[in-house]
Amino acid sequence: MQVVSRYGAALSEHPDSASAAGEVIGELLETVGPSPDLAVLFASASHREEIGEVADAVHRVLAPAALLGATAVSVIGGPLEVQERPAVSLWAAAQCPAQPVRMDVVAGPDGGTVRGMPDAGEGTLLVLPDPFSFPSEALLNDRLAVKVVGGLASAAGRPGGNRLVLGHQVFSDGAAGVLLDPGVEVRTVVSQGCRPIGRPFTVTKAEGNIVLEMGGRTAVDRLRETLLALDEADRSLLAKGLHIGIVIDEHKPDFDRGDFLIRGLIGADEETGALAVGDSVGVGTTLQFQVRDAATADEDLRELMAGASAGSALVFTCNGRGTHLFDGPDHDAAVVHEALERAPVAGMFCAGEFGPIAGRNFLHGFTASVVLFP
Repeated sequence: MQVVSRYGAALSEHPDSASAAGEVIGELLETVGPSPDLAVLFASASHREEIGEVADAVHRVLAPAALLGATAVSVIGGPLEVQERPAVSLWAAAQCPAQPVRMDVVAGPDGGTVRGMPDAGEGTLLVLPDPFSFPSEALLNDRLAVKVVGGLASAAGRPGGNRLVLGHQVFSDGAAGVLLDPGVEVRTVVSQGCRPIGRPFTVTKAEGNIVLEMGGRTAVDRLRETLLALDEADRSLLAKGLHIGIVIDEHKPDFDRGDFLIRGLIGADEETGALAVGDSVGVGTTLQFQVRDAATADEDLRELMAGASAGSALVFTCNGRGTHLFDGPDHDAAVVHEALERAPVAGMFCAGEFGPIAGRNFLHGFTASVVLFP
């Protein structure tokens, strides 16, 4: 008697879309069986024009109750990350009820309005937006009580180049998602891969995303003070970029890695002493400078995954990670796959990753956001 699993994941690197579809569908038929509650499809850019046919085959043979998918620059299957090469990854789950959610932007006299936002007050929204046509910040509104996970499609560098799958339909704009039943209690791991340097400072003067003063001195002075105090090893990391961490919970007595929302440091003005940050920063906010390198990112993800248990996982990792950050291939996928004792894993490289921190939804960059299913 065949033993049917609750979850399954399959990967094909066949360059022909029909053949790739046949390989992944056949494998999931054996592991999960027909008619799962949810299937999620990830396809590389080379399969973009045929993704509708792939989705049709998934419906015809596997017959999931809900199907979600997107194109990406690179995809994940099991412990493998297939970067910038043809690949199709398919994940399926039984006993995982999900309601399709289609969102787009409707033009109006006062600008664009997002249509189709879920009105449920609980559950998890797994969403795959197109970065060129959908305002992802709309999903971060505090009025949206659901947990938001997923990532931005990344197969194209121009509007209209990505493809999103929802059920039998294929879109090139907006966002596609599924609202998981509240009974499906997913957990998340958000690895931002940064390490704080120096000491934290309170913002004493700011305008929008421009930080003018930190701890009563100009922001540039505080940056200079921090850099001068670094040892040679940390100074060498600055070539990989300097970031800034915004403290999420100001009530904590001390701050460490994982207590910050990481944002880019995008400019400095020596004349005014101001720093430009990749997010709005209010007076009274605590900031601390951050560095990121492969060793820190590796340690961070391994620490967060240590002791994690799950029946399966979806991995949404930044397209700046992979071999662009680590010395070898397959880093994030292999760490997650190993930590979960080879449970089914699938996912994609993203142009931005969703994942909650301290109970609040955020859109990240350079992050590995892991969705753990029970």
